[in-house]
Amino acid sequence: MPQSQNPLNIICLASYFKGGDFIRECKRLGCRVVLITKEKMLKEDWPHDSLDELIAVPNDADVPLFIDLASFISRKMKPDLVIALEEFDVMTAALIREHLCLPGMSSSTAKTFRDKYRMAEAAKAAHVDVPDFVPLINPDDVREFMERVPAPWIIKPRSDVSAIGIRKVDDAEQVWRAIDELNERPNLRERASYYLLAQFIRGEVFHVDSLVGNGRVLFAGANRYGRPPLEVAHGGGAYVSRTIAHRSADEKKLFEINRKLVKAFGLQHGAGHAEFIKSDADGKFYFLEMASRVGGAYIAEVLEAASGLNLWREWAKTEVGTRRQEQAAGQKTKSQDGFNLRDIKPSRNEYAGIILSLAKQEYPDTDAYDDPEIVYRVKKLHHAGLIVRSKNLDRVEELLGQYSGRFIDDFVAVVPPLEKAE
Repeated sequence: MPQSQNPLNIICLASYFKGGDFIRECKRLGCRVVLITKEKMLKEDWPHDSLDELIAVPNDADVPLFIDLASFISRKMKPDLVIALEEFDVMTAALIREHLCLPGMSSSTAKTFRDKYRMAEAAKAAHVDVPDFVPLINPDDVREFMERVPAPWIIKPRSDVSAIGIRKVDDAEQVWRAIDELNERPNLRERASYYLLAQFIRGEVFHVDSLVGNGRVLFAGANRYGRPPLEVAHGGGAYVSRTIAHRSADEKKLFEINRKLVKAFGLQHGAGHAEFIKSDADGKFYFLEMASRVGGAYIAEVLEAASGLNLWREWAKTEVGTRRQEQAAGQKTKSQDGFNLRDIKPSRNEYAGIILSLAKQEYPDTDAYDDPEIVYRVKKLHHAGLIVRSKNLDRVEELLGQYSGRFIDDFVAVVPPLEKAE
């Protein structure tokens, strides 16, 4: 995509270390990029050569501070786009856009992606199967739910990500005790009304990661976890995810549901990460949650290994290209970028998978793993991880199965699950 004569100004928010390829691609496309992150993330390996400015805010910075900082930046560089590279910045980015009257996701739409109660209601309204649920607000509603839906159940926060803050409960007494404990917390946003009680469904967990432009899914990839993330978070062990069979019935069904969710949730531009569980009891896919971001835990690298397509870079192209087209249309001029939302096509159609774990060693050595299918080695403090790629799904499954046992002996460290994000 040729660079525009008038470069776009982009503010990126990343409270955690994410999105280096997005930033690099924006710079390659001729944009000016300012990154706002937290002080604790300053020492991370940000792509400084692609940043026009890197600004750190205090670790406990609240939304008004972000808005004020974005307003200050706007005095010398009027932003065209505000992009959240990390889950916890989605709502903040939306509020900045609204304050500065910029295009992009509104806070109302962002709320759907950050509130599991809202997203469950939206999915149900779109006729997508969802595990039965009830907010921990009205005691009569909670009691009726427990009488109607057999235990065990899951208590989960409405706003956190992955398995953070989730607990499994086996009877009504545990639920009432949990509600009492939550309602005694000094932080009002950690009390019971900010939690859901949901049906526990046994089965395999899948995720669909997609790129969206003008409300349409431009690319999607479907993967299956080796063990449910909740089980890994609470029981320890290695995290595993791999591509599912291309053109299989499962892939087709997951893509169909994902398209429904993108439309129902109002995602117009960006990346989506949706999770589903395939019930052992009835074989149906049940929606768990969806985020408007690139999936974490090196999911982007797994998809790139399988498809040749980098989600971060393609997302940047979509955001920049769409905004330039909007500007050209507003000025009644013809865009010279040659941008086409239909251009996102994988360069290969293979299979890939990842094994990842917390490691006992500060800098774990994975050199003993020397299979030619290994295409990526995770380089992160106290983490061990490998990504493999093959044209044969059975080979990917075989390698990940072998590595799972070896990782337990060589690397795996177990820490208590987080109650809330740090």
